[in-house]
Amino acid sequence: MAVSPAASPGGAPSLAPHAKYDRLIARAKQAPPARTVVVHPCDETSLRGSLEAAELGIIVPILVGPRAKIEATAAQYKIDVGRCEIVDAAHSDDAAAKGVALIREGGGELLMKGSLHTDELMRAVTSSATGLRTARRISHVFVMDVPSHPETLFITDAAINIFPDLDAKRDIIQNAIDLWTQIGLGTPRVALLSAVETVTSKIPSTIDAAALCKMADRGQITGGVLDGPLAFDNAIDPEAVKIKGIRSEVAGRAQILVVPDLEAGNMLAKNLTFLTKADAAGIVLGARVPVVLTSRADSVRTRMASCAVAALYADARRRIAALPAA
Repeated sequence: MAVSPAASPGGAPSLAPHAKYDRLIARAKQAPPARTVVVHPCDETSLRGSLEAAELGIIVPILVGPRAKIEATAAQYKIDVGRCEIVDAAHSDDAAAKGVALIREGGGELLMKGSLHTDELMRAVTSSATGLRTARRISHVFVMDVPSHPETLFITDAAINIFPDLDAKRDIIQNAIDLWTQIGLGTPRVALLSAVETVTSKIPSTIDAAALCKMADRGQITGGVLDGPLAFDNAIDPEAVKIKGIRSEVAGRAQILVVPDLEAGNMLAKNLTFLTKADAAGIVLGARVPVVLTSRADSVRTRMASCAVAALYADARRRIAALPAA
């Protein structure tokens, strides 16, 4: 059953602030908890966040980091880690390496960032020799809960791929579509963003958008409905679409927003966060397991939503793996 857009019993969209996250969290609580390797949870925010997700039944945390530091943090902030498995590590780099090794050995279904820097964790994840790479390009999705907007919005990629080429964009889009469909949100409408809605050689992202749409027509991208290039207003505002006279299943109703590069995506996500008070949960896709990226600035709800989305995705992957081979 689709979770987005929010709807009242009468069918009208609901604009209740943050209700979209609350529904995702509620659904994740109904799934079996995901074994989650939490890397270097050595501050109050990351340690408490993982334990709160565990209390809700979303994850079963395995804490990887300097045992003395984890236990000292727990004691200082009165956080009970007595029932948690702790894997001792010398420092943050060692914690990242040991966390990734645990995943490779089948010891966890999710990887979660603690109080180390993102690049430390991702360096271990993307290592060609010992990391978690697959044939798919690794990418990031912001799962946005915008209070004034009825839809859950995905923005990708605003954190990992700086200037993705056409092949990378194909994987970025497929990663986001797979996440959307497997966490139960239905078939997504995917907008390929640029500055304009017409194809022009002067703006390379419009050419990429047109090519990606044709790739979807040919089955190289599956599971979603694509259109582009579309300017941001034409992607999400039906009135702008009406004024421009655009005919499209996606325009004005987009759910996944694919940005041309990291700078554009980062600015878009932060504009929504700081100007509309949106929450931005974060998840990395394309690795062997989903990777939960949280920030010290994240609210409790955002942290829970990041865990919930990753846990729902892990549950879907678990169920697919259990299906008999064709």
